[in-house]
Amino acid sequence: MNKPLVGAFLAALLLGAGAAPAVAAEPAQQAQDVAPKADPAVKAVTFAGTVALSNCSGSVVRSPDSAPTDPALVLSNGHCLESGFPGPGEVIVDQPSSRTFTLLNASGSGVGTLKASKIAYGTMTDTDLSLYETTSTYQQIEDSYGIQALELETAHPTAGTAITVASGYWKRTYSCDIDGFVHQLKEGRWTWKDSVRYTPECQTIGGTSGSPVIDDATGKVVAVNNTGNESGQECTDNNPCEVDENGNVTVREGINYAQQTYNMVPCIGAGSKIDLDREGCALPKP
Repeated sequence: MNKPLVGAFLAALLLGAGAAPAVAAEPAQQAQDVAPKADPAVKAVTFAGTVALSNCSGSVVRSPDSAPTDPALVLSNGHCLESGFPGPGEVIVDQPSSRTFTLLNASGSGVGTLKASKIAYGTMTDTDLSLYETTSTYQQIEDSYGIQALELETAHPTAGTAITVASGYWKRTYSCDIDGFVHQLKEGRWTWKDSVRYTPECQTIGGTSGSPVIDDATGKVVAVNNTGNESGQECTDNNPCEVDENGNVTVREGINYAQQTYNMVPCIGAGSKIDLDREGCALPKP
């Protein structure tokens, strides 16, 4: 996983030895901001709606059917949970949480603090995902801070799509394209399905975990940034490998990945409730 950070100046894991981050990067390393693509028809992606966690990045997201009075949801990675990395097969649902998130405006300045009421959903099985329900509604956030939630795309993304990874933790963006999709992405004990592979320009670092991956053309969230192969090892902690339908393994050193989010939209019901039994919801169940 893109290593979660503990504090602004430490590159410590949420768990102790044996936890499995990937794309390890010390905070002293500097990421290079990549300029938005020069298509005048495309509006530049900003930080509006992104959040900074204590150790990761995230964003305020909504489904197309979310109501203004629904509690706002914050999207990040399963490996960014304050309780530590969920084990293979572990799914967390409706667990109380008082975690806070710094809400950013378009320029990356913090404009307010959001507070979680619970971890609505979290797992590292098949995907690397966490959704927090907050104590604020979408309308309250917009009224107080002028910030609208980012909308989740409902369709599978396509290769060649121009994307921006917007890190609220670092207040940096990374621009590249979707290079393709991975049947299975294996890292240590975890396996993720149908992962997004970036083109090499997106050199994400520790602290970018949980960043929204935004379609430059639509402004919608198509994935959540989570991992990359750090040193060319095969299927180890910090070094995910690609496994195709025939079991063939490919290692791509220096390439980074994300987990798609369209598949979680059917799981979001009225009032931002996560209902794993809703029609079309295919997220892993406890």
